[in-house]
Amino acid sequence: VVACVDPEECLKFCDAAVGCTNIAYPKLVVDLMPDGLRGLMLSVMLASLMSSLTSIFNSASTLFTMDIYTKARRTASEKELMIAGRVFILALIGVSIAWIPIVKSAQSGQLFDYIQSITSYLTPPIAAVFMLAIFCKRVNEAGAFYGLVLGMAIGLSRMISEFAFGTGTCAEPSNCPTIICGVHYLYFAIILFSISCILILAISLATKPIADKHPSEEPGICKKALMGFCGLETQKAPPLTEEEQAELQRKLTDTSERPLWRNITNANALILLCVCVFLHGFYG
Repeated sequence: VVACVDPEECLKFCDAAVGCTNIAYPKLVVDLMPDGLRGLMLSVMLASLMSSLTSIFNSASTLFTMDIYTKARRTASEKELMIAGRVFILALIGVSIAWIPIVKSAQSGQLFDYIQSITSYLTPPIAAVFMLAIFCKRVNEAGAFYGLVLGMAIGLSRMISEFAFGTGTCAEPSNCPTIICGVHYLYFAIILFSISCILILAISLATKPIADKHPSEEPGICKKALMGFCGLETQKAPPLTEEEQAELQRKLTDTSERPLWRNITNANALILLCVCVFLHGFYG
């Protein structure tokens, strides 16, 4: 059961009164896909989950170790930093497990709505700082910092209020004040982004601008965007000698291959072709 009219039926099947969208995709994979593809999709889901968790935990551990722990322990050895990072990961896992009841209570237990709402409360100030830093030269450190702090404070006030009062449903509305929770979280993201941009620009204009050290060599915004998109550097490389140019041309036109890696590549191509033909014949 994915959709249901009676909230009691939803609570019976998926422990959520507003719907069972959280189990829609796993239900589709488990019940409708054939045996081989079912195991393949489950392994893909688990692999993507593990990849996301490891990247988040490693990034958080690095930030804590290099930006916080080293400030308190300036003479810490590499072994101590490694141990501190691993202990922090264990603490972060404990906090994540303890956060599960809050996830179930927020947005009436709808996981997708919860993810989108948290993103709407926390990311607009960050997006505003990045956008203005790229397209507005007048933005300085003070504007970016205080605009980010004030925008985060506004987003956290909305998020904490929803955690405290709940989001409610159509049958049982929330008691959260209308001035805080009366706007849908997607509209709130637009409002928060606009407020963050105004704060960043206002504070930047009221404070000292960043010194322009190289006015004659600074490329324009369009050229910066084009060079960054193409992965090119704005600085000119030193000229090459005739010998260096000849060696570079030889490397560019050299198409020789090592026999070992050529055979390994051909063997992998044959194996992949056989697997594709088997899957097409078995499930086709």
